[in-house]
Amino acid sequence: MSDLPTLAQVAAAAGVSPATASRALSGSVRVSTATRRQVYDAMSRLGYVRHRAPRGVSARRQVAAITAVICDHLPRLFSEPFYTRFLSAANAVLEEHGTQLMMATVSPTATTVPSFTGPVLLLGARERHPLPIALSASGIPLLCIGRPPDSLRLPYADVDNRDGARQAAEHLLLSGRQRLTVIAGPPQLSVTRDRIAGFTRLLREAGLPDPLVAYGDFTAASGAHAMQWLLSHSPGLDAVFACSDPMAAGALQTLRRARRAVPEQVSVIGFDDAPIAQRTVPALTTVRQPVEELAAVATRILLSGEIRRDPILPTELVVRASA
Repeated sequence: MSDLPTLAQVAAAAGVSPATASRALSGSVRVSTATRRQVYDAMSRLGYVRHRAPRGVSARRQVAAITAVICDHLPRLFSEPFYTRFLSAANAVLEEHGTQLMMATVSPTATTVPSFTGPVLLLGARERHPLPIALSASGIPLLCIGRPPDSLRLPYADVDNRDGARQAAEHLLLSGRQRLTVIAGPPQLSVTRDRIAGFTRLLREAGLPDPLVAYGDFTAASGAHAMQWLLSHSPGLDAVFACSDPMAAGALQTLRRARRAVPEQVSVIGFDDAPIAQRTVPALTTVRQPVEELAAVATRILLSGEIRRDPILPTELVVRASA
């Protein structure tokens, strides 16, 4: 383990003293935002992770509580189906072990983050955000839900987003669609990049150009706006892959207002297999991501103390009317 970067090396790379680097990692208010960013960027480049307790130590202790830390705005905690499904399934596992589930949100635009003392499940980690770097440096047991940003070497659990998007593209191509487009989530999220990459790769293999991409924030309103943008920039589009079911539902509303028949003129595929996928008109073809299974696997790994694992759960295309 001698090749792992040290705090002194991080400080040198950031151009600050080891004491300043230490204060930056501890969240001290005595460190400016610019200096904290220099330290975080150096940590990301070097792959610095603060040393944790020896393997097995945390597993021998009773965990009183696990905190689900969500990098998103507070209202999204209650409106986003993914969070609701994940937290419910995680809580069910914890109840079996007599452990409490705590929840916290950190704004995507925050420049400083609060400190946490117990094991953490991190959801919605974004590129160049202080939250994942601060948590990785804190020394607490940590498991990311989704691939960690900024190439941080952190344990994580995820669904196979690339293959799920590939399945969506394959289905659309087999249905005879040629002018495919994408409504993606926030570009700072690894899940967004993975779904675009999986979709685009299959199109390239089929000799088709890269899809036109519009970005949303996983809400129905953003899906409706993104669909309007796609129609204005690609009037002849005949297929849309929306990277969440709420965005797909918003896209359907815009297509209806534009008098574009679904699925006769435009095929729409979502991602999630959330309850809303069965309530839209027509019902959504979607990629099922096993959110409940993901939550259960991740929670059990964190409870066990053996967190140096990267399980990837498979996705499955669920074909309904709007394909």
